[in-house]
Amino acid sequence: MELSDEIIINAPKDQVYAALNDPEILQQCIPGCEELIKHSDTELEAKVVLKVGPVKARFSGDVQLDTAGAPDAFSLTGQGNGGTAGHAKGGADVTLTADGDTTILRYEAKADIGGKLAQLGSRLIVSTSKKLAAKFFKSFAEVVDKEAVS
Repeated sequence: MELSDEIIINAPKDQVYAALNDPEILQQCIPGCEELIKHSDTELEAKVVLKVGPVKARFSGDVQLDTAGAPDAFSLTGQGNGGTAGHAKGGADVTLTADGDTTILRYEAKADIGGKLAQLGSRLIVSTSKKLAAKFFKSFAEVVDKEAVS
């Protein structure tokens, strides 16, 4: 499954990049996130509860960041396990482009799922993934916008 989109955030690029590396901001924005622990600048651990169709699962997983292109671009890869509900692994490439006082955030993400979740059908999985991504970026933009004002 592949997803891509872009969103305009009303804050300068360095502030957007800093927010993308702030576990407290990310935890607020990730749908269903119960816990986000930053082990290092490139390693995070997350606990997330998600409901996809009739399946509700608690995932725990690890995320690795590759910040070689920072602050203009970075990538992340991760994998999570939801017990009997299944597992997921994937990654995303994110680019940040300054546009005056705003920042254009673009992402391309890929994910593979297995277990009960994979049996739900690709249409449901893709639509749920798009909704979750849109919810994350909408929340992220609102949080960063508020911080840019204060």
